[in-house]
Amino acid sequence: MYLSQLVINILTALVAVCILILAIVVDLLFGDPSPNSPWKATYKLHPTVWMGKLTRALEPKLKNSNPKIEKLNGVFLALIIIIVFTLPVYLGLLLIYTWLGFLFYALVAVLLLKLTICIKLETDWAKAATKAIASGDLDEARRYSHFSRRDSKDLTGTQMSSAVIESMAENLIDFKLSPILSYAFLGVSGAIAFRAVNTLDGMVGFKDSEHIHIGWFSANLDTIVNYVPARLTAVLIVLASAILGEDYKNAWAIARRDHDKTPSRNHGWPMAAMAGALRVQLEKPGQYILGEPTETLSSHKILLALKIRNMTMILCILLSLPIILLIRLYFFPY
Repeated sequence: MYLSQLVINILTALVAVCILILAIVVDLLFGDPSPNSPWKATYKLHPTVWMGKLTRALEPKLKNSNPKIEKLNGVFLALIIIIVFTLPVYLGLLLIYTWLGFLFYALVAVLLLKLTICIKLETDWAKAATKAIASGDLDEARRYSHFSRRDSKDLTGTQMSSAVIESMAENLIDFKLSPILSYAFLGVSGAIAFRAVNTLDGMVGFKDSEHIHIGWFSANLDTIVNYVPARLTAVLIVLASAILGEDYKNAWAIARRDHDKTPSRNHGWPMAAMAGALRVQLEKPGQYILGEPTETLSSHKILLALKIRNMTMILCILLSLPIILLIRLYFFPY
């Protein structure tokens, strides 16, 4: 009996590793629907879009003139979104695994996990932005630099290069390392739960008067969930820079010096590390400056940042594999 259970656990662990690898392969092949085409069905059906829609629909109903009540409602808002999207995934995968077996379970798990990871879309946009900035077509570059979630209307080519690189460093946490690590420890439903937390933060986790109370829980929850991954991302960027022959010493020095200059307690770590590795100065006008302008921040630095990003992801995947294997040998998080 013990031997048969051990065999099942080993198979489960190997399947879990394959699910992660295949989810990344699927993303690299097909990517995500582009927000530049929000009317397309593929975009409208993406779970992140539904998370955002449900958050937007519930938010007005939970607003209250009493700040304490509104903060409490903010807790309910976060829990509702997380449970609505995570619980069906957990129960659905459990039923599929129980009644349909490994093959169907793995297929669904791959597709669901892929929805929490975004690599290809960002890569395509970064390359398109690089080409447009290099050719001086700033209007075209603005179509792709806006994934940095800042107004690029008045940005120069150098400032748009900075915005794209900062976003890639920031997104290493939100769309790559955190979902991968969430999956490693808590399975597909853990990755979905992380995507819900991250989406909540992007929808209501602001400090303006409209969201300061309703979004306080979502913002703090996102900070807590990403606390370790953010710092791990900075370390992996340093290691990736060393492997690629870039300035890893400067990456670590700038990460330690400048990580607290950004409004986010977490995102400053990978952005500062990337600035140091590239030996450039990254800037969000009027808010923060990271790194030193040792080298010119040209559009080609975006391509170098992509290489560092890719190596960082590889290191994260290698780190997550033994975690996946060990955890699945003892229990099976769906």
